[in-house]
Amino acid sequence: MARQAIALTVEQTRRFLFDYHGLSHRFDSAGKAGILAYIRRVGCIQFDPLNVVGTNPELVLQSRILDFDRKMLWELLYEERSLVDYWDKNMAIFPMEDWPYFERHRRKHQAWFQSNPAAATAALDEIAQRGPLCSADLQYNEKIDWAWGPTRLSRAALEGSYFAGRLVVHHKTSGRKYYELAERIVPKELYDLDDPFSDDAAYYEWYLLRRIGSVGLLWNRPSDALLMTGIKAPQRLAAFAALIDRGEITEVSVEGLVYPLYIRSNDIPLLEASLSAGPLEGETVESGRPMRACVLAPLDNLLWDRKLIREMFGFDYLWEVYKPVTERRYGYYVLPVAVDGRFVARFEPEKQRGTEPLAIKQWWWEDGEGLDAEIRASVERALHRFATSLGTTFNGELPQPE
Repeated sequence: MARQAIALTVEQTRRFLFDYHGLSHRFDSAGKAGILAYIRRVGCIQFDPLNVVGTNPELVLQSRILDFDRKMLWELLYEERSLVDYWDKNMAIFPMEDWPYFERHRRKHQAWFQSNPAAATAALDEIAQRGPLCSADLQYNEKIDWAWGPTRLSRAALEGSYFAGRLVVHHKTSGRKYYELAERIVPKELYDLDDPFSDDAAYYEWYLLRRIGSVGLLWNRPSDALLMTGIKAPQRLAAFAALIDRGEITEVSVEGLVYPLYIRSNDIPLLEASLSAGPLEGETVESGRPMRACVLAPLDNLLWDRKLIREMFGFDYLWEVYKPVTERRYGYYVLPVAVDGRFVARFEPEKQRGTEPLAIKQWWWEDGEGLDAEIRASVERALHRFATSLGTTFNGELPQPE
């Protein structure tokens, strides 16, 4: 049964989103338990191999997990196997227990595996006999067309088998993936489960609900937050209608926002906890609750729908790494900086090398930001935490706003 709509102010909505994503002191978390709790809440975090000051998932977690260390993520992925690398929002990391829900996705990516049975079977046989292998371990040197251009047959055999769910990433060394048979890594009780969805409609409803949870609040509009779901406009409209009718999502009306947002009904207790926590402005150094600033990842879950972020926060952000230099507004690898419900700056870091101090190549304050001493102090603390997560220090100074 559809639930009554919730009315929020812009300030309340901003506060909830930051609380929901663990970006405020009200919802601080730590350790592996904090990592798992956050990823289970949002479904997945996006992976990208670019490493300027850490990879995207490391950047996502350092902004939320107070004591984050890269080895925590490694251990959860490749030793404890609580998490797994696979496709969700593009390349992603999600809880191992979600493996059965992607059976339909894996079936849709069988094409290369099925059309190249000799190479695929040979790669699987070698891994079965030799254990985890990377493409350099296989001597299939024929060049073939691949999604990212011509590549060696060995890479295609491994990646095609990975897309089909026959292989998983066992570990990575300097960015190179080593693959293992999925049946050896995925627990048997999960690996043997059938597709849990009766039809495509049920699958789309599950996926839409998952992606609403990935962002916290989402509208019924075309959205980058729905990438890789396969949901087109007709399926999106039908899935929203079904979820509303069953009471699994609830409409949220935000003052000044033309389109309503939707929240998972199971997340309403988090919304209520956020609303009862008091205004963000009350958290000051003097009151014993210092402002919480954070450096966000370029593919942070909070930023998945950039149009929504622009509407809600007045923050216009685009990751420009794949744009020609002459077309970039800011820089190559620019990271947002936020403080308790507002975006205050963005900066381009220098490439991190070993334990060299974190260096800032370029810094931009948002309009009207950077003058408040308390906000500047909070941002400086965030940069020190950020540097610590990289195994280094920050010795620089913030530029004055122009």
